[in-house]
Amino acid sequence: MPDTRPGITFNSEGVCSACQAYDNRVNVDYAARYRELAELCDKHRRKGNEYDCIIAVSGGKDSHFQTDLIKNKMGMNPLLVTVEDNFPLTNAGVHNLKNISEHFGCDLISMKPNIRAQKAVMRYTFEQYAKPTYFIDRYIYTYPLHMAVKFGIPLIFYGENVSYEYGGPGAAETPSAMLQLLNGVASGIDKEELIDFCDVYPEELNFFDAPTPKEIAGLESVYLSYFVEWNSVKNYQFAKSVGFHDLTHEWQRTHHIEQFDQVDSRAYLVHSWLKYPKFGHASATDYASRLIRYGLLTRDKAIELVKKHDHDLDPLCVRDFCDFLGYTEADFWRIVNGFYNPELFDENCKLKSGL
Repeated sequence: MPDTRPGITFNSEGVCSACQAYDNRVNVDYAARYRELAELCDKHRRKGNEYDCIIAVSGGKDSHFQTDLIKNKMGMNPLLVTVEDNFPLTNAGVHNLKNISEHFGCDLISMKPNIRAQKAVMRYTFEQYAKPTYFIDRYIYTYPLHMAVKFGIPLIFYGENVSYEYGGPGAAETPSAMLQLLNGVASGIDKEELIDFCDVYPEELNFFDAPTPKEIAGLESVYLSYFVEWNSVKNYQFAKSVGFHDLTHEWQRTHHIEQFDQVDSRAYLVHSWLKYPKFGHASATDYASRLIRYGLLTRDKAIELVKKHDHDLDPLCVRDFCDFLGYTEADFWRIVNGFYNPELFDENCKLKSGL
């Protein structure tokens, strides 16, 4: 993992904070934390047919694992809440969102944002910051909070603590997810700036801000990765056993080294790949690092895979992205090329030797 990843830190031996966090698992009593989770669920368990909690889901592999843990293992009655990005879905994406509701027998509220506002904000945040899904990512974090307030459901479950698990700003091992809006994924661009420059109105950004501190004062929003030993591959293996579909036989992504993470839509993946011109690494580095920690990949093989895939944004992602926002592909690459970091790349957008 390179030191260009925002918020990552290294110790005196050059080991990154994500690997340090993973190594620290041997010191964690997960049996005790599992009991903490059970106690938390008992605290919020309701009588009758009321929802006991909300689970923020996408329909992906982790969402399947989370729903099984809370619905089947903890015996809760969850309301699943998701935000769809309005992009064309993959076949797997269509199936998985249906499967998570059908297999586990859970109600699911799916929110599709205002497409006009989404497009206007996406174009602006893409062209100015190379953060095209900022609008959607904000909603992914804030919308479950709004639903919790609306329905009077004080317990919300999210998956992993991204900053702690993978290295990022404000990394801390904590069960509370109340500060996750500050992790850098969906922070840093003020709503007033979007209203001023994107031709959108305040009423078109209904869920951009989280509920007020007074409204969320009674909420408990927590990361499940604090209570159980989080493992993306094991979550995937479980999800497959209950009907989750990966991209096998549908699409072999050129810039990923796996075909089971973030499989819902193609256009969304432009966002995660844009780390490459800015920071010199993208999804291949992220997953290679994760697989090394899990003991499933050697570092030498990881470097080989990263060099082959990290830079190679899949053309289907570009096509769907441009079709949605009305760019030509020439316009798209002109904008992207303006974000290549000259400290990392030469004038031909190639990583400088030695990096």
